[in-house]
Amino acid sequence: MAKTQSPCLGICTYRRAGPAGRHCLACSMTKAQKALAKQAKSKAAREGFIALVMAQQAAMGRYGHWRSAYLARAAKKGRRPAKVVTRAD
Repeated sequence: MAKTQSPCLGICTYRRAGPAGRHCLACSMTKAQKALAKQAKSKAAREGFIALVMAQQAAMGRYGHWRSAYLARAAKKGRRPAKVVTRAD
């Protein structure tokens, strides 16, 4: 079974200021959050972390591109996208 794709898009440009520090322009994560994402090993932990990132993106705004870029990156790497991303709300 394929590993769940990380929420990181591989761009890693930290310019957007927020309450937790500088956030990546591509995925909204801080450097500390990216380190935590790498530590999430179980499927449930990865899915939960991605849900947290999506909630953060919604609160911060201007991350409408992330979902399509995430799905394209998962397909390119042959990995499973998180269910929270693929379900229709």
